[in-house]
Amino acid sequence: MKNPLHDDAPSLLLRGYDFADRIWNRVAPGARSAPMRLLGDDALFVRGAEGVRLFYDDTLIARHGAMPAIVQETLFGHGSVHSLDGAQHRHRKDGFVSAAYEDSQVERLAPLLDREWRSELHAWIDGGQRTAYEAAVGAFGRASMRWAGLPGTAAAKTRWAQRLAQIVDGFGAPYSPAYAMAAANRWWSDRHSRRLIEAVRSGTLHPAEHEALAIWAGHRDPDGRLLPAQLAGVELQNSIRPMIAVARFVAFAGQRLHKHPQWRERIADEVAARGSLVGGPLAVAFAQEVRRTALFVPMLPGRAIADIDFDGLQVAAGGRVVLDILGTDLDENSWDDATRFAPDRFIEHPDYESLPAFVPHGGGSVTAGHRCPGEKLAIAGLAAAVAAMSDPGVTILGTGLGVNRRRLPTMPASGVHVARAGAASRCPVH
Repeated sequence: MKNPLHDDAPSLLLRGYDFADRIWNRVAPGARSAPMRLLGDDALFVRGAEGVRLFYDDTLIARHGAMPAIVQETLFGHGSVHSLDGAQHRHRKDGFVSAAYEDSQVERLAPLLDREWRSELHAWIDGGQRTAYEAAVGAFGRASMRWAGLPGTAAAKTRWAQRLAQIVDGFGAPYSPAYAMAAANRWWSDRHSRRLIEAVRSGTLHPAEHEALAIWAGHRDPDGRLLPAQLAGVELQNSIRPMIAVARFVAFAGQRLHKHPQWRERIADEVAARGSLVGGPLAVAFAQEVRRTALFVPMLPGRAIADIDFDGLQVAAGGRVVLDILGTDLDENSWDDATRFAPDRFIEHPDYESLPAFVPHGGGSVTAGHRCPGEKLAIAGLAAAVAAMSDPGVTILGTGLGVNRRRLPTMPASGVHVARAGAASRCPVH
């Protein structure tokens, strides 16, 4: 019988984002893989471009059964695309590519992002008290739900966005009340999204055919059957929730802008010249470097479906392969001066999908693999937030910018306070 006391899973809960250091200390510096045990299974911990290539090789690695149920059921939803492999995965993924990845879908979202972030910017200038994180949850929720064809008032969309944001906040803390709240919000969101799907199918709601609500209401499985309404609603949520999760990146972006005020000036000049908060190359580059360096998803697990020999270590079929996301995004072998915050690197290399060690939302191919199809939307949204926070009419306060690295997921403690330029600093608790 395998000894549960030798498992590395508790270290993830206890050490958070620093758990990987303990694993890599088992091998020589610069190694691409390290032995570990995860949830009772032998596993390989891998990093860098080499590790990404292995992890996204679907002849060697599968996703089904790899993600712990407490994460899969709460964050992604029962039966979602994240748990599928092979032909079933590719067929379901086609729905996400149509809903979120096509350039026309990004173009539809852009003016909605501009409008919502201008509203949040004006609120800050008028003395509003929402943190960068709170503003982002509302702005991303309203924009993405309108983009997806969902009905309801702006206030109702904001409330649902807050529920979805709490699911992201609580899924990684199964020992806390936040997890219980995340499970309750998952139940509410599943019921609400199922009713939306049923309303479309009954003819009560009439979204446009290119909107996510219509796409998932009409999506059929490989045998030509409509997805069960509950499952279609889960995938509808998976079309909008990742955008709302980007609010955590917005908090990190505010922290970085405070630390690098010269970038605020450059981006403000860019916005003034372009007349838009969306799509500025400098804001996009800054957003990309935030995604590379911020603490977001620490790792992704997969199942070995064949015996694997990698970097001198082996794992048998049935074992696990775990991709070190943070260690890959900050890998010294893959990036020049990897730990330095340098947005200019993405001005020089704007084609982010061609960078094999850039995996904040996963790696591999969008159309043929597991890479997140909503990444373009996430970049557009984060860049719009960066542009808004760079406006000379506001200032980013330096209170509460510390980060708890043991908490999964994490962000700057205060959510980052943004205030009218010239406003006095305030207590981070109020």
